[in-house]
Amino acid sequence: MSSSVSGRTSSLKMVSAASARLRLLLLLLICVNLTPTASTERQLDVQEGAELAKSRKRVFPETHPPGPNSARDPYSYCNTPNGSEQAWEGHSPADYRLLSVQVMIRHGDRYPLYTIPKTKRPAIDCTLSASRSPSHPLLTSYISHMGLGGRAKWEAPLNSVPRIPNHSSCEVGELTQTGVVQHLHNGQLLRQAYRHHSVLPSDWSPHQLGVETTSRSRTVQSGLAFLYGFLPDFDWGRVSVRHQWSTLFCGAACDCPARNRYLEEEQRRQYRLRVADRELEKTYADMARTVGVLTRHLRAANPIDSLLCHLCHGLPFPCASAGGGNAGKCLTMEQFAVIRRQQRDDDLDRSRVGLYRKYATLAMHPYLNQTATKMERASREGARREEVFSLASGHDITISPLLSALGLTEASFPRFAARVVFELWRSPKQTKKSSSTGERSKGKGGGLFIRILYNGEDVTFHTAFCRSHDRHAGQPLCPLENFLSFVRRDMFGIVNATSYREACYGR
Repeated sequence: MSSSVSGRTSSLKMVSAASARLRLLLLLLICVNLTPTASTERQLDVQEGAELAKSRKRVFPETHPPGPNSARDPYSYCNTPNGSEQAWEGHSPADYRLLSVQVMIRHGDRYPLYTIPKTKRPAIDCTLSASRSPSHPLLTSYISHMGLGGRAKWEAPLNSVPRIPNHSSCEVGELTQTGVVQHLHNGQLLRQAYRHHSVLPSDWSPHQLGVETTSRSRTVQSGLAFLYGFLPDFDWGRVSVRHQWSTLFCGAACDCPARNRYLEEEQRRQYRLRVADRELEKTYADMARTVGVLTRHLRAANPIDSLLCHLCHGLPFPCASAGGGNAGKCLTMEQFAVIRRQQRDDDLDRSRVGLYRKYATLAMHPYLNQTATKMERASREGARREEVFSLASGHDITISPLLSALGLTEASFPRFAARVVFELWRSPKQTKKSSSTGERSKGKGGGLFIRILYNGEDVTFHTAFCRSHDRHAGQPLCPLENFLSFVRRDMFGIVNATSYREACYGR
């Protein structure tokens, strides 16, 4: 009996020690970003594994200060669904009218894009079940409604993409049930935020709703989950889903040689810094020996992507497969800590050099210009046929440059199911005092104002175009004109140009 008790006590101590190690690892975690080169933007998942891993780089700094909602919260990147999130979308001064909303989302939680050689793949079920956690009150009706999706208008090649994840053993990059629930939650948050504003009327026409996505199944399915949370049981016959071949959502304006040069220079800078880090190289060599592969194969397999999946789903870190000489050996939190330390060093160096900000400016100008044009159209009186609610479903490599182009240098790296929201507001008609005669004259229709929110937080006055704006009680929002001037001219100052064409091709 005593030996049995002793054995159980020993087991409990081992479990407790493992739990403590995992908690320490969580505290070390700060979100990681992985960004492909321009040559892989159109084929994110075509070459999985080592070849794709070679081209995905970290090129966005995480400099958000510590706080309860920052990326230094170890659970921030995973974005585990819960009901406590605050959403400040839809808030405005009294009597202001909401004219349009444009939303850019990152896809939800996904299965890793990379497999660490000679380790077991994480066991995750990618079918949907309302009885499995995490779940959502809308999940059952969502699954049923997706079966009617053939009634919508789909741009090729989207019509062949499955509308819900459906593999009992997740495939590479596949959206998980967690990812679906994250966006059902996001859509429902915005439904509640805008329920009193009627930005999209109950009798909305197909012209008033815009949905576009890349062709990856995880972005298509994330967009549909968000849309269902926002418009439960929506009429498929009124929905058209547009295809974006580029992760930058640049449409017909994607050709920009200077943008590609800035990205290549940034990646060379990153490579030089990484290979000069002896501690990092030693750590990769140790990790490779642990699982029994060559160091270059371990690095190409991008262990961070797999480690994050294990972390977000509460799974132990990968271990060497049974049957080999390394059976039972596992990757450790100490190894992860070294990788994360090097990434922090890279963040500081990247900010100092500034190449990524130049890349981001040219990468996201087409999307920002399209956003500005939609706002102008929605602001016209009687704009019944204009797109007043737009949803774009992209990737971390979509939102990262978008944040940087806006000048949001302290924004945390895009977590799973991150969202950026652009709101257009009109102030009420008001009288204004003439500075010369003291007479009062009628305002034509109230001013136009913009709000930008990131994961529910108002970041408008942290943007490059409104950071220096004199905000006061009489004008608590940022004038739309600031944004228009920024997108059409001012944002190119960072690359010593005055237009997109000049910035891309030179004078």
